[in-house]
Amino acid sequence: MLADAMAALRQIASPPFRAVLFKSLGFTLLLLALAWTGLDRWANGAFAVANPWLSTMIALLAGIGLFIGAAFLVAPISSLVAGFYFDEMAAMAERDCDPAGPQGSALPAGRAVAISARFALVSLAVNFLALLVFLLPGVNILVFVVANAYLLGREYFELAALRYRPLEDVRALRRKHAALLFACGLFIAAFVAVPILNLLTPLFGTAFMVRVHKRLAARAG
Repeated sequence: MLADAMAALRQIASPPFRAVLFKSLGFTLLLLALAWTGLDRWANGAFAVANPWLSTMIALLAGIGLFIGAAFLVAPISSLVAGFYFDEMAAMAERDCDPAGPQGSALPAGRAVAISARFALVSLAVNFLALLVFLLPGVNILVFVVANAYLLGREYFELAALRYRPLEDVRALRRKHAALLFACGLFIAAFVAVPILNLLTPLFGTAFMVRVHKRLAARAG
């Protein structure tokens, strides 16, 4: 598992991954900018006051709140971005880790995006819950890490496995190795928790879980 995580990190910086890296990064930043703009306009309208001093204080607090909120938006936005570029990234990861082995079949674009959008909505709800308990030291970190470990580990594994097997088999394999996949999800959740680096979560999650699936599939024969 650790070796797969290190190999995934190495591949992110490899030349074949750079083109999709810039596309994924650009799309992630665009979605974050749109979310920031929308939340900023809502905050300005919801907390508008006539007093200049009070207005400045509210604007400052709103800016801090938006910055914190943006950190919690990275996970769901990363889930959504993964659906658009997953097959392109997964194909490169498969060739890198098992060039002589079977290569997966690309998911229909609509299906990959639909799966990612579903996970993004669930992730948004869970991270909103984590944001609500932000003022409870320790609890917020635990909720953030555990929830994203489960959700992101599950999403990236399902997308990787669906390139080789039907959904019923994917779910059976996921249930069989639930503890391992949660542990793998902790790596992705830790990645999400690091500012700036978390913008590359779709690339790391894909490269990592493709390798994990390959190992589990080989173990199962």
